[in-house]
Amino acid sequence: MREGDNIRSVESLGIDLMGFIFYDKSPRNVIVVPSYLPEDCKRVGVFVDSDISSIVSKIHEFDLDYIQLHGKESAAYINDLRKSIPQNVEVIKCIHLSEASDIEKSYAYETCSDYLLFENKSKGYGGSGSKFDWGYLSEYKGQLPFLLSGGIDPGDISSIHEISHPKLAGIDLNSLFEIRPGYKDISLLQSFINKIRNEQNKQAL
Repeated sequence: MREGDNIRSVESLGIDLMGFIFYDKSPRNVIVVPSYLPEDCKRVGVFVDSDISSIVSKIHEFDLDYIQLHGKESAAYINDLRKSIPQNVEVIKCIHLSEASDIEKSYAYETCSDYLLFENKSKGYGGSGSKFDWGYLSEYKGQLPFLLSGGIDPGDISSIHEISHPKLAGIDLNSLFEIRPGYKDISLLQSFINKIRNEQNKQAL
């Protein structure tokens, strides 16, 4: 997210988290502070193998609530990072999956991260619009809650509700809900969110 009007509109949909990408190779890279930053949802800074000092700077500049690490960051790196960031800032570590056995990589982050994010492995870092086999999630036996990401599209509502994993904490809606990189399609997002909430209400009855 980069443009104030779009940020405000997305926030009005009642979302929980909003991401700001700080990776200069991404077409969604945030270069300047937007004219509006969300006040009613949490702010997530997305980084790829960044210097700790750069992350600390962005935390203070954007008043970030979460740090999402999308590169090859090790558990040792995250432990060092935690020494430099406020204690209330939580860490989300992305795990790229191409086969079920890749789930095992997540266990190295059990004691240093607060959440995991599972995404399809691709040549770059995110934004590929492609899914991994969601059946792999059944192999995850860890204790950290996780977010589902990568290629989620408006037609995936029923498939998402078929995932019964107890650690699934949320879903990441990104490139397939955009008009252009970094600018969300509000009507598409609103329709998806309304439908998925309706499905949740049906299941609760």
